[in-house]
Amino acid sequence: MTTTAVITLAAVLVIVLGVSVLTRPRHSSTVDFYLAGQRVGVITNSWAISGDYLSAASFLGVAAAVYVSGLDGAWYAVGFAAGFVPVLLLVAAPLRRYGEFSLADFLGRRLGSDAVRISSVGVVQLVILCYLVPQSVGGGITWELLVGHGIFGLSPYSTGVLLSTAVIAVVVAFGGMRGTTWNQAVQFLLLFSALIWLAVVLTADGFRYGDAVEQLSQQPLTNPELVDSGDQQSWQLVEETNFIQPEEPAVFGEPGARYGHLGQVALVVTLGLGTAGLPHVMNRYFTSPTGRAARSTTVWVLVLIGAFYALAVMMGTAARDIIPAAAQEHPWLRELTVDGVLRVPEHALPVLGRIYGDEAGLGLVAAAALIAAMSTVAGLLLASAATWGHDVYERHINPRATQRQAVWAGRLTTLVAAALAAGLAIALRPDAYTPAMPSLVATMVTWAFAVAGSALTPVIVLAIWWRGTTAPGALAGMLTGACLAVTMFLTAGMMQPSALRELMAAPTLLAAPAAVLVTVLISRKTRPPASVDAAWVIMHGTAADRQAERLATLTVEERRRRRAR
Repeated sequence: MTTTAVITLAAVLVIVLGVSVLTRPRHSSTVDFYLAGQRVGVITNSWAISGDYLSAASFLGVAAAVYVSGLDGAWYAVGFAAGFVPVLLLVAAPLRRYGEFSLADFLGRRLGSDAVRISSVGVVQLVILCYLVPQSVGGGITWELLVGHGIFGLSPYSTGVLLSTAVIAVVVAFGGMRGTTWNQAVQFLLLFSALIWLAVVLTADGFRYGDAVEQLSQQPLTNPELVDSGDQQSWQLVEETNFIQPEEPAVFGEPGARYGHLGQVALVVTLGLGTAGLPHVMNRYFTSPTGRAARSTTVWVLVLIGAFYALAVMMGTAARDIIPAAAQEHPWLRELTVDGVLRVPEHALPVLGRIYGDEAGLGLVAAAALIAAMSTVAGLLLASAATWGHDVYERHINPRATQRQAVWAGRLTTLVAAALAAGLAIALRPDAYTPAMPSLVATMVTWAFAVAGSALTPVIVLAIWWRGTTAPGALAGMLTGACLAVTMFLTAGMMQPSALRELMAAPTLLAAPAAVLVTVLISRKTRPPASVDAAWVIMHGTAADRQAERLATLTVEERRRRRAR
């Protein structure tokens, strides 16, 4: 471990813990712990949502996917960025106006059903776990490259997983939403600054994106693969298959190196629809003071993440262009590459940082990668706490719980969820990716988007925009989408590369319409909740309508009090 690495890691931990201490909630109320008192401003919340959303899959995974498969890897950036368009148009403002603690709470109250609430809790936890594990994997990968050795007899990878997950679990457990919000805002600014620094030094050194793509496309795209050679396995460069034109070699600047036409569409749809069902992102909208603030926040988020993903695609291309020549000059880089191509594609950004900034550059980029993983882990753990602590413990296990008891229940669940994710992450290895998986981290996150977009997003959108949505319909649609998504991407893992496999690996294109169809068919045969008109006014009525509704409610309550006297 170098002195620079020690200083970098210490600085990151000091910033994270310092922000948590300064912004920790002063009261033990659930509104403060889960929603930061619903007083988070537009700019702060946009930074926090960006920090929450721009995970290790974004910082390490998108650049890695582009590095491995060129243009096909850029579809991850397109899908991730496009996800906030349906959030802006369909979800953000009505969701905040209705006002709850979590997605499960929103669906349970809107549809008047505890069965919907509990089922939503199960689906939300599945999404959180699918998203949480790759963040811990990203932390382990970064520690392994930055530090290179473990503690207490653990491997470097396992050490990184445990330390990054443990630190942020403690931060969330005691900082709540207020501390997490400010942490994520600061972490986003640090993360974005690292990417901008890389872009500036690369451009100053003469890198031009268009020229690099043209040059890389002059030869077939190859990647390292373990190949049996007699009695042992060895790393060799293998040409990628062109899934659109099998008679032609796959090249960096043209589609087909990873997906066919159907696979590209399926991936973008899965990522685009999944965003509106991500609990750690959508829960942040409940912290906005108004529906208008929630919509304005989303506009800012679109601008920020659009710029981020453009830079991530640029960095993945730069790594592919620059690292082969750099491997001839730097002995340390030869250990990570096969004929100039990285064995672990998630190393692309940290390696660029070391090439251009030596140990300090590596420390900066690696710290940003840890920040990306930790920031998203914080949001996921807080979403898990809100789901278990509020939706299950407060409502079903101990309805008479005090505010203090409810907060401690949420804190306990953050630690349990963190331990489970760390254990699963240690069971995986960063070199487990195959030619069908351009980046282990990005691929695993796709599973979370698939479940969210197939099970939660269709039901959330219908509950917001269709009066006829009923609890039995929503329950059947949600379970249909979740079961289809899980079955399809698990089946895809056992299939050979093909158009059908691409569709199965990104299942929302089929699973989401199926969930909508089932929800509509069963809802038409059942009765919507009696409160649907009042809910509609809250979500979609004008300010005057909502004010009249509140006055009417207050009038009815006052009459009841007088009669009771």
